[in-house]
This record gives sequence, structure tokens and C-alpha cells, in this order.
Amino acid sequence: MKTRKKKLIIIGSSILVVAVAIVLIVRMRSNNDGFRKIPVTSGSIKITVLSTGSVEPENRLEIKAPVPGRAEKIVVVEGQFVKKGDVLLVMSSTERAALVDAARGTGGIEEQKKWEEYYKPAPVLAPINGMIIARNIEPGQTFTTSDAILVMSDRLTVKAQVDETDIAKIHRKQKADIILDAYPTEVIPGYVDTIAYEAKTISNVTTYIVDVLPHKTPKFMLSGMTANVTFLINTKDDVLLLPSEAIKNRDNYFYVLIQDHDSGTPIERKIETGITDGKNVEITSGLTKDDVVLIAKLKKDKTKQSSPFSPARKKN
Repeated sequence: MKTRKKKLIIIGSSILVVAVAIVLIVRMRSNNDGFRKIPVTSGSIKITVLSTGSVEPENRLEIKAPVPGRAEKIVVVEGQFVKKGDVLLVMSSTERAALVDAARGTGGIEEQKKWEEYYKPAPVLAPINGMIIARNIEPGQTFTTSDAILVMSDRLTVKAQVDETDIAKIHRKQKADIILDAYPTEVIPGYVDTIAYEAKTISNVTTYIVDVLPHKTPKFMLSGMTANVTFLINTKDDVLLLPSEAIKNRDNYFYVLIQDHDSGTPIERKIETGITDGKNVEITSGLTKDDVVLIAKLKKDKTKQSSPFSPARKKN
């Protein structure tokens, strides 16, 4: 009887152990089913500041005649690049124009040609190297000394409006990419040239104008175009990255849930972080590329948890 009792106890104990093991396995699987598995990846991360602006001439120069007169010949067109000293147009003063016209009226073409040889027209020269961005006159048209015959620009720049909360991150010679609304697939490399010392307030928002110069001005870049500028604040290559939603914060330190290599159950792992672009976070210690991070699946009836790297939501 005693032997039989012992056997029953052993069998019962074995069944209990198996049952407990089955329950634990089921719970482990159930727990893991409530998580998404995110591998730790290696890649590049960039921190940027975005702003909008418009293409404008850095130095806009209006060409005006020293004396009133008439345009005889214009040798430039809008969009043409000229050098300092190039002839832009040939003009007659009001006196020469009147004299030549009178000679033709009284003596015909021959008399006109004679006076044109005696009284030469005057050239108007380019005062700087640059591009003709406006031509406001045609041959035969008269003008005064206050009329802008032509308008030149030495080079085009983007006047970007940077919020005061970001202006401390911007500095001269900093890299920046320009994308024009008219050409959204073309990225124009540039750099920060100047930063305004005086702010402007637009719709109760304080901004500073930052001049961004392209390294090479493309032909399709025109004055007045709307531009989007991306300032490169920081960049790191070949670093460990995780989505910001995977990182938790407790008592002033960061941690993640990882899958234990042996049991497969979720365990906490303390980590240290570097820079973040708001979507991904650099992991400086605590994880390797072999680790798998777990992110809890959110139920439909529960609100989403906010990332420790995202701005806190304001309460109503």
C-alpha cells in the first residue's frame, strides 16, 4: 500500500509540474503576443530645422540713365549674366534724339546718317557682375533719369524665416538644402551666409531672417520663388537606432523592454541615448545589434502612450 501511495504521489507531482509548466508557457506566449518585436538597427540620423522663405536678390541694383533720352538698341535680355563693364544698351540723350529726328525730317536718311556720325550715341555699362532680372524698356522708348531701365542682381539668395526658438541652432557657413515649390524634386545645396540681428514679428511669431546662398545657382531659380530650407544641425553615421516609441523613462533614466535570449520573456534593460530627430533615437550604450526590443501593442480602447522624446500634451 505504501509503495502504491508513493507512486500516486510521484505521478501527481509530475502532473502538477507539467501543468504548471504548460501554464507558464501559455502565459509567456500570451505575454509575447502583446508585443511588437523591433530589432536594433544601425544607420544614420540627422537633426534638422525647417523653415520657409523666398528667393530674392542679395543686392538689387536698378540701372538708371544719367540723362533723359531714348533707347536706340538694347543688347541684353532677362536672365542673362553680364560682367562689369559690358554694354547693356545704347541710348541717345534728349538733345541727340531731337537733332537726329529733325535731320531726317528735313534732309532725309542721308542727312540723318551724317548727324548720327557726328553725334554718337552713348552706351550704358553694367556696374557689377550679375544677372539681368528685369528689362523695363524697348528700343525707341523714351525715359527720364528716375526710370529704372534695367534691374540687376549680383546673386540670388533665399531669405528664410527662422523661429526665435531655433535661431540659436543656426550659424554662419552651416549647411542647408533648398527646395523650391516650383521644382520639388530638385535639391539645391547651400549654406548660411548672414543672420539678421533684428527680429521681425509676423502674426505674433518672432522670426529672424537668415540668408541662405546656393553653392551654385541653377538657371531655373528665379527671383520671387517660394522656397523651403532645411538647416542641418547635427548628423551621425553608423550608430545604433531605435524608434522613440520603444524607449521609456523612469526616475530620470531611460529603459526598454527586450526579449530575454534564454526564456524569451520581456525584461527591462537600462540604456543611454544620444541625439534624436523626433522619430528615431541614437542608442549609445545598453544595447547591441543582436538585441530585440519589445513594444507593447496598444489596444483600441486605450489611448496611445506618448514618447519621452515628444513634447508633452497640454491639458484642456
